[in-house]
Amino acid sequence: MKLSRKMSRLGTETAFEVLVRARALEAQGKDVVHLEVGEPDFCTPQYIIDAATAALNCGYTHYTPSAGFPELREAIARDVAWSRGIAVNADQVVVTPGAKPIIFFVILALAEEGDEVMYPNPGFPIYESMINFVGATPVPLPLKEETGFKFDLEEFKAKVSNKTRLIILNSPHNPTGGVLEASDLEVIARVAAENDIWVLSDEVYCRILYEGKHASIASYPGMAERTILLDGFSKTYAMTGWRLGYGVMPLELAPHITRLMTNSASCTTAFVQRAGIEALTGPQDEAYKMVEEFRKRRDVIVAGLNSIKGVRCHNPKGAFYVFPNIKGTGMASKPFADRLLNEAGVAALSGTAFGAYGEGYIRLSYANSVENIEKAVDRIARLVKQL
Repeated sequence: MKLSRKMSRLGTETAFEVLVRARALEAQGKDVVHLEVGEPDFCTPQYIIDAATAALNCGYTHYTPSAGFPELREAIARDVAWSRGIAVNADQVVVTPGAKPIIFFVILALAEEGDEVMYPNPGFPIYESMINFVGATPVPLPLKEETGFKFDLEEFKAKVSNKTRLIILNSPHNPTGGVLEASDLEVIARVAAENDIWVLSDEVYCRILYEGKHASIASYPGMAERTILLDGFSKTYAMTGWRLGYGVMPLELAPHITRLMTNSASCTTAFVQRAGIEALTGPQDEAYKMVEEFRKRRDVIVAGLNSIKGVRCHNPKGAFYVFPNIKGTGMASKPFADRLLNEAGVAALSGTAFGAYGEGYIRLSYANSVENIEKAVDRIARLVKQL
């Protein structure tokens, strides 16, 4: 089969590949603790399910506007205005089937051959994949454990050039759980404004934060007109399978992102959008409880990993991942993750699944029960002793 050259530049998301391998082992009778996939293990709150059921019964089974129902876009605009402290109009909102299409559409719309796109590394693999796909040049910003997995601001400034078209930020961060501080965002905002650079701010984990208040670069001077804010319902409301996300962007960009939506998925599912309205406007108790449970699990897994000789684990400030340093084991990331799955029955991801600067680390999702987390830590400790 002859494919276009672009397809050779398109990457993947390793979590789903590891999940398939783990399921195959389970089919053979092996017990596996799943710490590979980044999704809450909680059920979607019942009031959201009820809203979807009611919408189905009321006939919300047809096409919708490509940018989303006006009522949902208005609810999102109000929520973002409240949570980020910025003025947002519903016309700035584009609703998509999951948050990932916003990454896809924004990079397609803004970057091309000859442009440079800066992105965190290690980072969500779709950033680099899409930069390569459109033919732009990926410029990685190495995240450093010693600074809480933030990139070096002096290095960042040195890498900015007259070719820099877009900067991608992710805070709280996947895979490290790191968080950009206000002082970091101030520098990035100033550099972006001075050099007329767009910013894609991936904030899907903004409500899974264990200390402080979420800060969005969109709220900084000069940034409202050059920031695309990406968020969704998957993580906050345990709605990964519902596929509901959105982007908030300058008015002049929204029609172009909407056109990409029209040309690809047409629209986001009608009854899912009705459920999204209820998610934002209904009681938030279960979302808050989920974060508190994640906090408990984080404390268990961090303490457990730090008790293993040869393993060092930074305490994440947000999201539901740990990114332990395994260099002390003497093994590289991919072989270590493979042995964890095949020999110890723990499904984890190699740090290199998130980019070259992830070497020496693995990612574990603690979106699992405390009992399973303790079982996984015990299995990791036993494997390390055998090395």
